[in-house]
Amino acid sequence: MSRLGDLIRLERTRQGLTHKQVARKCGVSDKYLMEVEAGTRIIADDQARRILKSMGMTEHTEADFTLDDIAATVDLQSAVPQLTRAAEAKKAPAKQEKPEVVAESDPGVAGSIWLDALSGVLKHVPIYNAVMKEVGHRLLPITNGKIEGAAPDKVFYFMAPDNDLRGFRVQRGDLLLVVPAQAAVDGAIMLLQTPQGRILRKVKRVNDYQAMLQKYDEAFESEIKNFNELTFVGRCVRLEAELT
Repeated sequence: MSRLGDLIRLERTRQGLTHKQVARKCGVSDKYLMEVEAGTRIIADDQARRILKSMGMTEHTEADFTLDDIAATVDLQSAVPQLTRAAEAKKAPAKQEKPEVVAESDPGVAGSIWLDALSGVLKHVPIYNAVMKEVGHRLLPITNGKIEGAAPDKVFYFMAPDNDLRGFRVQRGDLLLVVPAQAAVDGAIMLLQTPQGRILRKVKRVNDYQAMLQKYDEAFESEIKNFNELTFVGRCVRLEAELT
């Protein structure tokens, strides 16, 4: 199944257009369009953009997103039946008291799915190294307006600068997704700000005013610090490692 074909089908269904109407707009045959939607014909990203633009879509400012990125993130298969029912409801006779319609506020189908995806479903999450220089990004889905329960613009990846947590399965170069946390989370791997820079440590609460910072490279090491000596930046909730 072609994800770009699904995206074209979704927008065509949303607008209640037939294959012939879209084919006439973009200068292709309706057979070609049906094959693209069915996934039996491969279509390039630029050709998909041309077809979508012919249906009235306008590109948004996030030029780095590809249609394939969006199609991979949005649940196209589940959205199409909703749009089909909405189109049928619009054509229903006026005497029907409560036709089944899709609410305009439904972020999954309202408006252009391309624009919806760019603005509320997909986010460029930055990757920072030890000196907080951005060295890349990852595309992550936004669920109910959040990523891992945090505001999308507050999360980031931190690249492990050393093997201090190798005993906890975190090695140099691994990426850890960080969400904001200003207090110690017992048992969590956390990012801390120190005079020497940002470091990763596993944290164990000792009591109401102290925490044990653990590292484990060649040997296990720990130190106990008062909370007033520590500055917590965030909690690591996800690990991405390269297989070697």
